[in-house]
Amino acid sequence: MTGAVISKRVGDCLHVTLSRPDKLNAFNAELVEGLHGAVQMAADVEARAVIFQGDGRGFSGGFDLSALDDESDGDLLYRFVRVEQLLQSVAHAPFATIACVHGPCYGAAADLVAACQSRIGTASARFRMPGAFFGLVLGTGRLAALVGADHARQLVQRPKPFGAEEAVETGFLTAIVEDVEWETWIEQRMAHVRMFDAMTYANMSARQRVDTRSTDLETLVNSVTSSSIKARIQAYVSSLNLE
Repeated sequence: MTGAVISKRVGDCLHVTLSRPDKLNAFNAELVEGLHGAVQMAADVEARAVIFQGDGRGFSGGFDLSALDDESDGDLLYRFVRVEQLLQSVAHAPFATIACVHGPCYGAAADLVAACQSRIGTASARFRMPGAFFGLVLGTGRLAALVGADHARQLVQRPKPFGAEEAVETGFLTAIVEDVEWETWIEQRMAHVRMFDAMTYANMSARQRVDTRSTDLETLVNSVTSSSIKARIQAYVSSLNLE
């Protein structure tokens, strides 16, 4: 798979790279559909793990707003729904999911990381979840389940990015690991995964996640359609430009 997403099978793992480095791997439609395809590919080939990382200077700048003026509220609703469906497929995957983060990781990309079972980042990693500032409720329940309600509230309401150390302290990141050590860390993690057969691992994973997919999708759609999501995003972007 080439283009905005590059997938490479290495043994029983599928390495998935977000590959729009000139756009900080922003989540446009092609990249999101590419990630959907990668997760499905992992299931089809019975991979034991999917490892996500970003090409270039960071993991991802989040949802691509570069063509916002040309999009309708309906277009944006569809795009956000596809992101939520992607996050759900990762969160409820029957195989191990690992995110390896460096540099910026914002918005929908941070939600993707939060959906993974294991999450490592370099000391340069920094995260931001601005959706609530324009009324979008995406991934909030999964974040609360991951780090607890109090930490989730603090992270979502942060107007500025939080760094790797705070991410570890809150449980958002599993560990700080520099990129030169990622391969070793992943192999150590996979040694634990391979202690269990694929079916047992899948069953354990299913029991470790509360299934709120229908509610999460309904909440997202309600947050997008409560008023013009395009106008809200435009107002938010304008406020950033005034800072």
